[in-house]
Amino acid sequence: MRLAKGLGLVRGARPLPGTFLRRRAAVSAAPAPVPARCQALVYAQHGEPARVLQLKDLERADLGHSGVHVKMLAAPINPADINMIQGTYALLPDLPAVGGNEGVGQVVEVGSHVTSLKPGDWVIPADAELGTWRTDAVFSEETLVKLPRDIPLLCAATLSINPCTAYRMLADFETLGPGDSVIQNAANSGVGQAVIQIAAALGIKTINVIRDRPNLQEVVDRLMSLGADHVITEEMLRKPEMKDLFKKVPKPRLALNCVGGKSATEMLRHIQQKGTMVTYGGMAKQPLTIPVSAFIFKDVKLRGFWMTQWKKDQTQNKDRLTGMILTLCNLIHKGQLTAPACTQVPLKDYRIALEASMKPFVSSKQVLTM
Repeated sequence: MRLAKGLGLVRGARPLPGTFLRRRAAVSAAPAPVPARCQALVYAQHGEPARVLQLKDLERADLGHSGVHVKMLAAPINPADINMIQGTYALLPDLPAVGGNEGVGQVVEVGSHVTSLKPGDWVIPADAELGTWRTDAVFSEETLVKLPRDIPLLCAATLSINPCTAYRMLADFETLGPGDSVIQNAANSGVGQAVIQIAAALGIKTINVIRDRPNLQEVVDRLMSLGADHVITEEMLRKPEMKDLFKKVPKPRLALNCVGGKSATEMLRHIQQKGTMVTYGGMAKQPLTIPVSAFIFKDVKLRGFWMTQWKKDQTQNKDRLTGMILTLCNLIHKGQLTAPACTQVPLKDYRIALEASMKPFVSSKQVLTM
């Protein structure tokens, strides 16, 4: 994990961002001040989160001239967090590492060289690997993005990944306007719910595909309440009756795929000529199978998207990131974008949250509170 984000150390291990273990002086004329402490969920090896994560007491790094002391308020558990700990994600921090890539905190104190933040400000990570499952830490100024303080806590805690992914996919791959349509699978996911709401605010119709489940009507009702135009199951996607749906809404120019396998293949059948399918996840753990006819006769485009890479590409253009965040906050202010259903769990009860987050058909995002 990059030391630029802060310095830290677990005894007998490598440094952790945001924490620090003071070296003992050879000679001391007076007792050293008692170092500030914090708690963090740390893993020193990859494996199943319940086995390798430990709640540790760490020494917090000194503020220095450029540090920002942040008290974390809330941090969700996302699938990518689990994959990082398991060692199966595309981006893996140096070990030991603090878990969590998303969350919101409040600035407690800033160094004398910090110009963009002040005590009381709410902040979220500018990029991944910050390690948000902790009570507090000292971070560098450039790793943080300031938020308005008048948005709900859970909206702030879940803002930097899923809504940003939804916004970028709707904005960057096809020029869409009022009356156009988008089709997506995994519509009940955090990204899927954000797609529904942002699209509705833009006047774009959504066709939302979900897996069949025991509480299907409950999920359908929730998605419709968010602004979904049509909600169908994977099985319905394959039926001839889909033709009737497209008498009510135009065929989509954009498909958003988070599942892969047959779901993606079936979804691709319904997009317009020269349309685009963007893949941003692979929940089915199955490869994409694309009919040759889709390329030859429909000239479809297949693209991929990873929010982490997009943020890295904006390193020299942070204004683009902050502009997107402010746009999303504006939607929150208008009541057009809300947080997904969340369950708040105290940090000390992290094992309960981890277990709940890994169950099938999860309809509530687990959020650690500090």
